[in-house]
Amino acid sequence: MTRIALLATSFLTVLCLACSASVATAQGVIVIHHPHPHPLPRPIIRPQPTPQPQLSYKISKLEVNGNIKDQVAQVQVAQEFTNTGSRQMEVSFLFPLPYDGAIDSLTLMVDGKEFPAKLLPKDKAREVYESIVRTNKDPALLEWTGTGMFQTSVFPVPAGASREVNITYTQLLKKDGRLTDFLFPLSTAKYTDKPVEKVKVRLAIEASQKLKSIYSPTHEVDINRNGNKRAVVTFEKQNYIPSNDFRLFFESNNQKLSASVISYRPDKSEEGFFLMLASPPPRDEKAEAMKKTVLFVVDRSGSMSGDKMDQAREAAKYVLNHLNEKDLFNIIAYDSDVESFRPELQGADKKSVTEAIGFVDGLYAGGSTNINGALTSAMKMVQNDDRPCYILFLSDGRPTHGETNEMKIVENAKSNNSHDARMINFGVGFDVNSRLMDRLSREIKGQSQYVRPDEDLEEHVARLYRKISAPVMTNVKIKFDLEEGGQNFVNRLLPKEVIDLFEGEQLVQVGRYKQAGKAKITITGTVNGEKEKFDFGANFVKESSDQSSAFVEKLWAIRRIGEIIDQMDLHGKNDELMTELVKLSTDHGILTPYTSFLADENQSVQELADARSGGGMSLNRLRVETEKLAETSGRSAFLQRGFKQRYQNAQNAPAAEAPAADRAVPAGATRAGSSSYSAGGFGMAVQDTETDEMKVVESVRNVGNKTLFYRDKMWVDEEAAEESKEAKTEVVEVERFTKAYFDLVAQNTKQENQVLSQQQASETLLVRLRGKNYLIK
Repeated sequence: MTRIALLATSFLTVLCLACSASVATAQGVIVIHHPHPHPLPRPIIRPQPTPQPQLSYKISKLEVNGNIKDQVAQVQVAQEFTNTGSRQMEVSFLFPLPYDGAIDSLTLMVDGKEFPAKLLPKDKAREVYESIVRTNKDPALLEWTGTGMFQTSVFPVPAGASREVNITYTQLLKKDGRLTDFLFPLSTAKYTDKPVEKVKVRLAIEASQKLKSIYSPTHEVDINRNGNKRAVVTFEKQNYIPSNDFRLFFESNNQKLSASVISYRPDKSEEGFFLMLASPPPRDEKAEAMKKTVLFVVDRSGSMSGDKMDQAREAAKYVLNHLNEKDLFNIIAYDSDVESFRPELQGADKKSVTEAIGFVDGLYAGGSTNINGALTSAMKMVQNDDRPCYILFLSDGRPTHGETNEMKIVENAKSNNSHDARMINFGVGFDVNSRLMDRLSREIKGQSQYVRPDEDLEEHVARLYRKISAPVMTNVKIKFDLEEGGQNFVNRLLPKEVIDLFEGEQLVQVGRYKQAGKAKITITGTVNGEKEKFDFGANFVKESSDQSSAFVEKLWAIRRIGEIIDQMDLHGKNDELMTELVKLSTDHGILTPYTSFLADENQSVQELADARSGGGMSLNRLRVETEKLAETSGRSAFLQRGFKQRYQNAQNAPAAEAPAADRAVPAGATRAGSSSYSAGGFGMAVQDTETDEMKVVESVRNVGNKTLFYRDKMWVDEEAAEESKEAKTEVVEVERFTKAYFDLVAQNTKQENQVLSQQQASETLLVRLRGKNYLIK
């Protein structure tokens, strides 16, 4: 009988140290007691030369259900797995504790039978982790050293049998200022060669005060609020391998408007990063909805014939049917000519809406595209500064009638926008002049959305209109002041301006800061026709003690890259912007269609260092790659503007999914896993804006807050590459699994050990730790 230790993190996925690296795994670790070491499984890249007998299992479900009341979380984890091998396994669970181990009342049930578990303090747990690492010659468990664990007794799993394992525990959540922080460590699932069939996280939050911001920096979640004090947060995916921990922040208080700041400053000699969350005041149910003006400007040129025209009609009807009675509206249709439903704005009473729907039903496609005339008519129709105005502008092509110069069209629209209307642009299909759309949205305080030829236009319009249909605070202004040190200590805010806040929406703004200390944030705006002002306190740290808030830096970098590409697209390229783009891509491992050359493994370490500092051939390569920004329409132009928009509007910085798929690897390198997105520890994927394909890059890894590049037949930390340019830079050589190696592990932070944990057999790693370069073989 084979004896196995099954380590499961707080979500109990199973990682297997089986007789082959191809065993299905999930969030935890199976360690086989075997005379020969076996590493944790990674996605299979190449067939193994001498396959060995396998102990294997599959994970059919992983469900996490949590009930959070203020600062206390009760969490239940259910996992079902099947022994798909031909031999019985004996397993036990090791449960690494999240954060500092503020967990009690842990219970483990296997098929309804309770198994006792004992708490191991972090020193004893370290011995267990390191013992497994030494025995199996695999550093994967190093990232958990320094944390405690619960350990259970052994139970059998016969061949072909399934077991449902349930863990229940209570946790006191951390609180930083006004934000409560929930962490659920899913990241062990990255050591697997097959995805989990079903992953679901459901958190029911109940607060004694009103719930304000609810935000996950790591995952795209659904948030359903039930009243002012309750909400349910869900994340669900099928056939999924999560590769980072699940994290959620929420704030509760009885203030009308709420705002909180998370700051991160890894180096006190450089500017820090911050993220501000702000939730607008809920609309008073007794008060009437804020009055607004909505203009729907629809393209009816010949290219809109068929399904596109049908969808445009339905989209217009959706908007009309969801107006509030005291809103003002009009419909403007354009081809070579411009026609409006009525000469002036109409009240949204039942009679007017019914007649407008009749007008929409009569629209047909034909003629050229007079964009300038349509926008001029729309802007001149707005006559009221007391209510926000939203122009929903739809086009599927380029201006072909009247004024056709895009700069003049934008200039005319801007000069006619005397009442501060906001433009929401919908670009339909690949033929649209996407650069014109982006110019309009940037100059007229709006946004652009791009609808692919095979997508439903009505769904896009309906989704965005639901967001803007209920403004609760308009003409928003935000001011940051240090208590000591004055004003203007923040810079490079993204987004730069916040115009309106809508019901059910929360603001996520990121930026940089120069000086540390306590600060006052002042938010002003119009609420129900009245000017209001709100003040909040915030703390901008002098130097961060750990990397728990490193996601703030990553999110800022993602948005800044989108902003740089937008500036080069609309205003032209310069060396300063291009140097910053290359440095951000290198530092954060965020490859773009324009910087994918950084993944070229044939470049040397010296060339990588030159790229990080903006030297060498990197700017010349970037100049060539960004020539494609000159394209204004067509598939490539459409995809490029959609790409930069996703980066500009990113709400979080998720790590990579790690699908188990065969990939090519760098010549001479061992397999590094694979990824479908440009984050996480298993590589990169870059969108090809010519073909719309995602191209997996195996020569770059994001691990924690570091980026590793495959250069000169080894993995190189980009910071170490920069320092290696200096001839006097000392490099300390360390052999893995020796006393010197484990001494280094003992000095490392969790994030530093995470980098070491990704190093696989036969790989060499050059990494910078605490100001010194280490060559680990």
